[in-house]
Amino acid sequence: MNVTVTFRHMEHTDALKKYAEDKLKKIKKYLNNPVDVSVVLSVEKHRHIAEVIVTGDRVTLKGKEATDDMYSAIDMVLDKIGIQAKKHKEKIAGHH
Repeated sequence: MNVTVTFRHMEHTDALKKYAEDKLKKIKKYLNNPVDVSVVLSVEKHRHIAEVIVTGDRVTLKGKEATDDMYSAIDMVLDKIGIQAKKHKEKIAGHH
């Protein structure tokens, strides 16, 4: 899995990068071959925004979340991506 973490309008911190990468490992089990994962972490005024795009075999999962805390934004957006990944896996398993 190729993970790219981008910081916009904020300082690069290894703690946030490691936190996002650790959370992404849970999503890996739902996708066969996730090719590219892009995480964009940004700050606009008082909002902390986390955006995740997962591109895999014939599927693209996108999620965006804004809260007052960056860690909670990452948690919430990865919950959304996890739900999408589960739904996609069930859809694939239903095909014969």
